[in-house]
Amino acid sequence: MHQILREHIEKIVPLTDDEFAFVASHFISKKYKKHQFLIQEGEAVKYHYFVVSGLLKLVYTDDTVKQHIVSFAMEDWWESDFYAFYTQTEATMSLVCLEDTEVLCLTLGDYKKLCNDVPKMNRFFLEKANFGFLGAQRRIISSLTSNSQERYEQLLEQYPALFQRVPKSLLAAYLGVSRETLSRLSS
Repeated sequence: MHQILREHIEKIVPLTDDEFAFVASHFISKKYKKHQFLIQEGEAVKYHYFVVSGLLKLVYTDDTVKQHIVSFAMEDWWESDFYAFYTQTEATMSLVCLEDTEVLCLTLGDYKKLCNDVPKMNRFFLEKANFGFLGAQRRIISSLTSNSQERYEQLLEQYPALFQRVPKSLLAAYLGVSRETLSRLSS
């Protein structure tokens, strides 16, 4: 499991064996079953998660109890309710397993320690955050300017693996369309 993390980090920054041993010592390995919550709305967010295997969905529930899928996270991705994690406030979103999932968990204190004690990790996390911001901006622009067919095609092009692993009802919710509309888009 830690070898997967090392390969992931070293796509951005090289680490010596000693540096990686120090980094790895700050992560906690956890396994979750399908439908299990890693984060529940209203609770404290203890961890930033690196997905080793499995699939997650980050969900926001509005005042009318309608669920909005904010994102999916699969292998080699990081996920959390980042606002709640970094501000140490209660979660406004839930993180749920769509498949049995293995993650490596990092607390805020350990995140800060790694950034402080291993400058390469500061660079790594900055690059990961920047790519996350870019992805979020791209999704917002797409939501504002693209029709449902265009959003469907963009998702299919960017993340084809999701279409094999995520139920159509959840893909439809992510795209902001009905299940029937998604069926028309995919035919």
